[in-house]
Amino acid sequence: MKNLFSSSLVIAALLCLAGPVQAEKADRNKPMNIEADSLRYDDLKQISVFTGRVVLTKGSIQIRGDRLEVRQDPDGYQFGVATGSVDKLAFYRQKREAVDEFIEGEGETITYDGRADTVTFSRRAQLRRLRGTTVADEITGGNIVYENLTDLFTVDGVAKNAPAGTLGSGRVRVMLTPKPETPAGAPAAPAADPAKLKPSSTLGAPAK
Repeated sequence: MKNLFSSSLVIAALLCLAGPVQAEKADRNKPMNIEADSLRYDDLKQISVFTGRVVLTKGSIQIRGDRLEVRQDPDGYQFGVATGSVDKLAFYRQKREAVDEFIEGEGETITYDGRADTVTFSRRAQLRRLRGTTVADEITGGNIVYENLTDLFTVDGVAKNAPAGTLGSGRVRVMLTPKPETPAGAPAAPAADPAKLKPSSTLGAPAK
């Protein structure tokens, strides 16, 4: 097995997002709206392909890219694969529930899975947590999977199916900012629930 920190790493809410705060759960039930320069629809495969300055919004979720492929399964779950351009990565942003915080990130490819409620950032992947407009935590790697329902991040130093010779250090890098101190006289925040931290040593392993 490769060294944990050079191959894969799971961070439960970047080790700092303990507590009941999670991504906006209502987003998965909101309609998906898309703007682009052009659209090609494949009726046989039931796939819509948008190209040129694509912007997808779904509740507080926003995805931008040069190309977006969207489909919907028979149960109504929506799926999207956004691809960046040569000089600009695909972008993702979503508000976190009940607080002034956002999760945002980039990658050459961003995959949204409405059934599993996950977002995958592939190749040159970056993910950040913002408090307001200030970057609080940041991670980079070859492949990042963000689970909206559990605030669980799985990070791998090398992107899956990366071609031979792909540039990159193969290392996961994490920057964590301490949680702001409670002002004097303010009530102390409730203790973090240890059950919220669910580390795993393998990519995609189920949290226990």
